[in-house]
Amino acid sequence: MQVIGLCRFSYPAYGGFQIEHDTIEERRAYLYNPARLEERFRLFETTTLPCFKEQTDEDFQLLVVIGDCLPKPAFDRLHDLTAGMKQIRIIAREPKRQRLVMKEVLNAARENPDAPCLQFRHDDDDAVSVDFVERLRIALQDGKGLIEKNKTVAIDYNNGFLARFGPNGILAAPKFQPLLGVGLGMYVRGRCDLTIMNFSHYRMGNFMPVISYPDAPMWVRTLNQFNDSPHARKNSAELLPLTPEQEGEFIARFAIEQDAVRRVHGTA
Repeated sequence: MQVIGLCRFSYPAYGGFQIEHDTIEERRAYLYNPARLEERFRLFETTTLPCFKEQTDEDFQLLVVIGDCLPKPAFDRLHDLTAGMKQIRIIAREPKRQRLVMKEVLNAARENPDAPCLQFRHDDDDAVSVDFVERLRIALQDGKGLIEKNKTVAIDYNNGFLARFGPNGILAAPKFQPLLGVGLGMYVRGRCDLTIMNFSHYRMGNFMPVISYPDAPMWVRTLNQFNDSPHARKNSAELLPLTPEQEGEFIARFAIEQDAVRRVHGTA
């Protein structure tokens, strides 16, 4: 079954952000602020890319949606970082309503709209476990009865970590959070044009069954200077340096190494 992921990388949409701007020019200025772009690139390099490079199931696509106005140095840097990753496709779109564009991108990527697919959404500053794609497929078997009776079914891994990355490494805290967005997938029946971007992730359980797995840490959500969510920016969770056991867990489960984090985030 086709597995399609969608990741916005500083796409200047109309809507789709909790930080609002009056004009698209103001949104571009905010998104393309050099300090913000630098932070996004450092997080993308140390969270998203390692975990998707090491997926135990390599049969997936990750669509990285950018604005067609992304500054050329950033455009070139993004292509350089993702070069050699066959699963990643960078898609440039002009600014439009966020949900409309993302739904169009996801549906256009379906190789056979008559066949079912699995979809997931991913933020450019987060990580999922290296067995995330594999476990999405396993969930299809676990939820066979639900999938036979419903055109969409959410698959939610609600166990993970909140973390901050910096020149001194990683501060983190374990977290259980349902329907957070990261570590969240959706089964879509064939001939159904609904996508995971049709729904607010927190409210997906209002519209479809949810298969929930609390068993193992499946995601890392970073807290950083430019989080879109006010809750994330003001999160008061006590983050502590990784224990030796957690450091090993971050390597094994997310392909995130402290030395790489220190190197990338410590550069001037």
